[in-house]
Amino acid sequence: MNAEMIAALRELEREKGVAFETILSGLEEAMASAYKAHWKQEHPDGNDEFVGFRAVIDPETGDLRMWQQELEEVDTPPLEGSDEPGLEMRVISEAEVEVTDDFKGRIGAQTAKQVIFQKLRDAEREMTYEEFAGREGDVVTGIVQQQERRYTLLDLGKVEALLPQGEQVPSEPLRHGERLKAFITEVRRGTKGPQIVVSRTHPGLLKALFALEVPEIDEGIVEIMAVAREPGHRSKIAVASNEPAVDPVGACVGPKGSRVRMVVNELRGEKIDVVPWSEESATFVANALQPAKVKEVTVNPETQTALVIVPDYQLSLAIGREGQNARLAARLTGWRIDIKSESQAAEPPRPPAPVEVAEVVAAEEPQAETEEDVATGAGAEPTPEEAEPVEAEPVEAEPVEAEPVEAEPADAVPVAVPQTPVEAAPAEAPAGE
Repeated sequence: MNAEMIAALRELEREKGVAFETILSGLEEAMASAYKAHWKQEHPDGNDEFVGFRAVIDPETGDLRMWQQELEEVDTPPLEGSDEPGLEMRVISEAEVEVTDDFKGRIGAQTAKQVIFQKLRDAEREMTYEEFAGREGDVVTGIVQQQERRYTLLDLGKVEALLPQGEQVPSEPLRHGERLKAFITEVRRGTKGPQIVVSRTHPGLLKALFALEVPEIDEGIVEIMAVAREPGHRSKIAVASNEPAVDPVGACVGPKGSRVRMVVNELRGEKIDVVPWSEESATFVANALQPAKVKEVTVNPETQTALVIVPDYQLSLAIGREGQNARLAARLTGWRIDIKSESQAAEPPRPPAPVEVAEVVAAEEPQAETEEDVATGAGAEPTPEEAEPVEAEPVEAEPVEAEPVEAEPADAVPVAVPQTPVEAAPAEAPAGE
C-alpha cells in the first residue's frame, strides 16, 4: 500500500460512487485475514483459534500496520428460543508486529485487487437496488433476451428483469430482441444482485400507459378512478375530471383516437373502453355497460346488486361475447349486475306448475286398500277425469227372470262397476222327474 493506491481509491470514489471509507475498511479486514493465513504457514504448531490480527491503513500515506491479538472465549446470554448460552471471542491483549516486505508486495497486491473488485461489485449491486427499490409501480422498457419455459428475461441496461409465465399474456408472442414495456411489481435483494419482477397483465400497466400518453393525467386534471382488465382481450377504465371544463373521456381518447390508439398498440391490439365515472351508483353502472344503451337501472345497496333494463335489440351487446362486457362492468363498479331486456322485465311471474301440485296432493293422500275393498269396489270415488266406463264381458248363463233395475239419471257421473260373478237362480226340473 502506498500513496498511489490511495489516489486510485479516491478516483474510484468519484467515478463509481463507491465511498472511500468503505473500500478502506474492506482492505483492512482483508489484510488482517490474509496475514493470519500467512502467520499459520510460518507457525504450523500454533493455536490459531485464540490468535487474531487487526490491520490499520493510513488514509493519507497508505502505510500498513498490523497488531496481533490474544483471544479468549466468554459466555454470552442465550439467544431467544434457546436455553444454552452462546460463545464469543474477546480480545485480552494485542501487540504490534512487523509486516514483512514480501507480504506487503506480493500478498498485499493480490488481496487488495480481490477486495477492490468485490467492493465495486457490491457497491454497484447496492446502487442498482436503491435505484429500483422505490420504483415499484413504474413502467420500464426492456429488450427481450432469454426465453425459458417458466420466465422471460428483459434487459433493462444495468440489470435484468424477470417476467414470469403467469404475468405474460397468453395471446402475446414475444420475439427475441424486441422492445417491451412492463410494469414493476416487486424489487427484492438477491445473491447476485437485485431481482426485479415485472408484469404484462397487471391493471397498473394500463394506468401507467395512459399516464404516459395523456398529459392531463400526469398533471392531475384527469384521474383514473377504476380499472378492469382481461389481458389480451378487453379492458375498461373509468375516468373523472377535476375541472368542469375538461372532458375526461375526450382527453384520454385524444384527437381522432390518437392517444388511446398508442396504448392499444402497446398492448398488442387489446380493446379499451373509456367510460365516465360517477358518484351515483346507478349512473356509474349504466356508463360501465357502454357501448350498450341502458334504459333503466335499479340498485340495491343492501345486497350490492343492480338490475339493468335494456332494449331488446341491445341485450346481446350489453352482455357481450361470453358475458365479457357484463363481467368487466361488474369488476369496474364493484356491483353484481343482472341484465334483462324490456320484454323479459314486462313478463308477469309464472305461477307454479299444476303438475307439481297434483303430485304433492297425491303424495299426501293415503292409498291403503284391502282385498275386500277391491272386491266390492269400495274406497275413494274416482274423479270424473279418471273414471271411464268399463264394458262388462258377456256371461253365459241360463235364462233367468231378472228383476227390473231403475236407470240412473242421464247427468249422473259414470262410475266404474266392479265385475262380480252373477249367481243364477236354480232352474225348475221338468215334470216327470
